Amino acid sequence: MMILGLVRWMQPVHGYDVRRELLSRGADRWANVQPGSIYHALRKLTQEGLLREVATEQVGARPARTTYEVTPKGEDEFESLLRGLWWQLHEPPDPFAAAFSFLPAMPPEEAAAALRNRANLLRAGVEWMRTSLSSGWMRETKPVHVEWMFELWAARSEAEISWCERIAERIESGVSYLPDATAQGRDGGEERLPSRRSEEE
Repeated sequence: MMILGLVRWMQPVHGYDVRRELLSRGADRWANVQPGSIYHALRKLTQEGLLREVATEQVGARPARTTYEVTPKGEDEFESLLRGLWWQLHEPPDPFAAAFSFLPAMPPEEAAAALRNRANLLRAGVEWMRTSLSSGWMRETKPVHVEWMFELWAARSEAEISWCERIAERIESGVSYLPDATAQGRDGGEERLPSRRSEEE
C-alpha cells in the first residue's frame, strides 16, 4: 500500500522520488519496504494495472527514468487497502515477542540485562524522535500527519521502556519464570528464586 499510496500522492512521479520519500520516512524499518524492492514493486503494480507509465526520459548517460501515475483500478485498490487498515486491528510481526516466548531459556541475569539494554536502545530512539519533532526540519519538510506518526512511535516506545524496566526489576528481585516454577506460587503469589546470598548460606 505504501508505494501505491505515495505514487497517488506525488503523481506523476519518478521511481527515484518514491524511493527517496520512503527512505526519508524510514519506511524500510516500519513498513517492511526494502529500498531495493521499490522499482520491482512499481513494475509489478504496473503489470497488475494499478499504475501506468506516463513517460520515460533519459538525460545523457544516466539511467532512464520512468514516470508513474495511479490508474482508476489502482485508486480503487488503494481506497480498499487504506480503509481496511484504518478500521481493522492488525498485529504486526514482532521478532522480540517470539524471542520473549522462550524466556525460560535465558539465565535470569542475562534476561534482566537484555531487557535493560532494550530499554536503553528504545530510549535512544525516543530521544531522536523527540529531537526531530522539536526541530524545524519536521515542520518544514513533512506534512503534519508525519509528525503525528512520530508521536505514535515515541508513545509506543515509551510504553515498552516502562515494561522492560518493570519485568527486569521482577526478574532481579528473584521472581521465577522457569517452567517448573510458574509465575503463580502455591500460595497465589509470585514465586521467587532464592537469592545468591541465601544459596551461599
